[in-house]
Amino acid sequence: MSKQHQLSIREAREADIPTILQFIRDLAEYEKLSHEVVASEENLRDTLFGNRRAAECLLGFHEGEAVCFAIFFHNYSTFKGKAGLYLEDLFVRPAFRGRGFGKAMLQHLARIASERDCARFEWSVLDWNEPAIRFYKSLGAVPMDEWTVFRLSGEALDKLANTNS
Repeated sequence: MSKQHQLSIREAREADIPTILQFIRDLAEYEKLSHEVVASEENLRDTLFGNRRAAECLLGFHEGEAVCFAIFFHNYSTFKGKAGLYLEDLFVRPAFRGRGFGKAMLQHLARIASERDCARFEWSVLDWNEPAIRFYKSLGAVPMDEWTVFRLSGEALDKLANTNS
């Protein structure tokens, strides 16, 4: 633990599920997307700690209090022929911003990506989140402007999945 940011980071445990869910809700509120949160303790237990884990979670603690979290998983680059690390969510509680905790979490994740021989470390950011964009650029991250994210969910996903062609 660096004295600069005084943050200890560890892998989340099943007992942390209520804390993880609260971070998810806090992040959704910050992103003005609370209406989209349907995650529950039960499905977090299955997807983060079950037999078929979909993602991993890190928690950051300052003076014994959980102040930030990150959810990440592996994706794959066909061009590189290697796994990548995809950061789904990173959130630092507002009262703890500006102390280097977000950077510490990103450094920790970069080390994981490096240790696991990942070809790259990626994430998405909402286009209105200028403070985050400036921060990420200051770390050397570059926006992938030539790419557009597409998403199928809900009814559209069900319709495509159940279409006979």
